[in-house]
Amino acid sequence: MSSTSSSQMGQLVADKHVRYILMAEKKKESFESVVMDHLRMNGAYWGLTTLDLLDKLGCVSEDEVVSWLMTCQHESAGGFAGNTGHDPHILYTLSAVQILALFDKINILDIGKVSSYVAKLQNEDGSFSGDMWGEIDTRFSYIAICCLSILKCLDKINVEKAVEYIVSCKNLDGGFGCTPGAESHAGQIFCCVGALAITGSLHYVDKDLLGWWLCERQVKGGGLNGRPEKLADVCYSWWVLSSLIMIDRVHWIDKAKLVKFILDCQDLENGGISDRPDDAVDIFHTYFGVAGLSLLEYPGVKVIDPAYALPVDVVNRIIFTK
Repeated sequence: MSSTSSSQMGQLVADKHVRYILMAEKKKESFESVVMDHLRMNGAYWGLTTLDLLDKLGCVSEDEVVSWLMTCQHESAGGFAGNTGHDPHILYTLSAVQILALFDKINILDIGKVSSYVAKLQNEDGSFSGDMWGEIDTRFSYIAICCLSILKCLDKINVEKAVEYIVSCKNLDGGFGCTPGAESHAGQIFCCVGALAITGSLHYVDKDLLGWWLCERQVKGGGLNGRPEKLADVCYSWWVLSSLIMIDRVHWIDKAKLVKFILDCQDLENGGISDRPDDAVDIFHTYFGVAGLSLLEYPGVKVIDPAYALPVDVVNRIIFTK
């Protein structure tokens, strides 16, 4: 399979993507902003991580972001909500911790309180609920493990049972679903492989079988889909690619074609990246497009960690700080 080289690549309009992200935050009355109000914490993580990957995190006010973020913490539970005044959820708690990691501000947290919130969501079978209402999904297993690893509190959960539950969601095609017996899906595969990578449990993955399933997600146009017979979508440039890297099978896809697909999804005038060429752009796909280019070693984009979904320099700072 071919690999990427600068001569084969189009151009990433990085400055326009930076402007798009900075402008999106200011348009609080727009339709897009209103419908995303309940998951603003996720949006902040997507936008800020994109800025960091493009080496432009300094364009935002750290104090402003951190002070808003702390208003989203639920005082008694310890977890974070998607926005001020909303209910806490494990999804937004990880995004909050990741944002603080970007700014090297994890020390402002009551780590015991946040880690206890996450740990209490583990169920008897090793799975995790997303919040007090009890929805179970392997997404939440990954989120809990990733979050607690960043906080250096993995000892607060039963890691062995958490791994056993994830392995119970493995399918005959080598992939993973959201619960035992559920269909394999690239997003869930990232969550399961990422959690297994962080816990040092990748030996449970059939790397050749899963690698084949994942590389078959590449369609003729170069993009990746999330399941058989689906359209390609830029976000799978992250979910599929990161999984392939973690199991050392990324050389099984055509990287140059994937780079071209991502670049073709850019809005070259106003910035931002869409799910597929000529569609409307959004923060979600802008982040996953840039993150995908990072995994593809695109020039000028910082290196991202495929398991933690944070820039490698941020992860190293966490790991090597006592």
